[in-house]
Amino acid sequence: MRGYRLDRFGIDGLSLQDLAEPQVGPGQVALDVKALSLNYRDLMVVQGAYNRKLELPAVPLSDGAGVVSAVGDGVEGICVGDHVVSHFVSGWVDGPYQGQYSSTSLGTPGPGLAAERVVLPATGVVPMPEGLSFAEAATLPIAALTAWSALVTEGKVQAGQCVLTLGCGGVSIFGLQIAKALGARVIITSSNDAKLERARELGADHTINYTTNSEWHKDVLAYTDGQGVDLVIETAGAGTLDRSMHSTKPGGVIALLGVLSGAKAEVSTVLILMKRLRIAGVYVDSQSAFLDMNRFLEEKKLKPVIDRHFKFEQLPEALAYLGSGAHFGKIVIEI
Repeated sequence: MRGYRLDRFGIDGLSLQDLAEPQVGPGQVALDVKALSLNYRDLMVVQGAYNRKLELPAVPLSDGAGVVSAVGDGVEGICVGDHVVSHFVSGWVDGPYQGQYSSTSLGTPGPGLAAERVVLPATGVVPMPEGLSFAEAATLPIAALTAWSALVTEGKVQAGQCVLTLGCGGVSIFGLQIAKALGARVIITSSNDAKLERARELGADHTINYTTNSEWHKDVLAYTDGQGVDLVIETAGAGTLDRSMHSTKPGGVIALLGVLSGAKAEVSTVLILMKRLRIAGVYVDSQSAFLDMNRFLEEKKLKPVIDRHFKFEQLPEALAYLGSGAHFGKIVIEI
């Protein structure tokens, strides 16, 4: 069985090897992986920026879709031959988030999916939505569910409200698609005018180039008649948080889920107090929320936006492409 092993931090520390085929145990399922998708988290794991104490060697990647090839004792509701997609926080089935769930996240510290066959907890998979290919389904576990959690679980966005999402990566583009399907108006930012044009084609109501307009929060306020947006999908992190708070209406929500602009920065807490803002940390969502989202995707017939497809043998190139920031939507690896 072929699989990737990370022996040292860095993309050049990845190698495609013949690995021992894992055996399914009680409460587990074996998955023949057909497609994988990349998240910025995966690149951070490989580079050592996510967890410098990660025990190596390790198999990376968190998101995948495939066919169940074996089922362990005690597993109910999953059969050999089922088409499934991985559930990132495999221990979080339902209810509020609990601290111990982080230890069940796939792609370290839980099992990685960058192999032809993997064994996962039975709670680590959900049925693929109808009408999606393996490649399309593989994009859902982190990016789509994070956007859903921001918009629905935390933001409770309603038709007629206004959402701001930062950038044109996987979470932001899913945020755009889901928000529009909910009936909301969407503002999206990027440093690339061509990406903003593509976002408009997907339904974005207003676009802002944050390179040519560094005070983009003023543009957001102007577009919303000085009111601000109901929800910000804050994918960038501490470096843009202050402007996101300026962009949010009193009583609004900022779903904080990224660190692309850094993990630390000066933040004006006065804005949080005076505008009664709620900053909600988003760590993907539960299996129950995943199932709700999949039903919504089926109902609305939403299709993930895939920027590029790579072959399994090209995983290092795919990670380098992710790091370049040139992508619009998701990057997929097919086995």
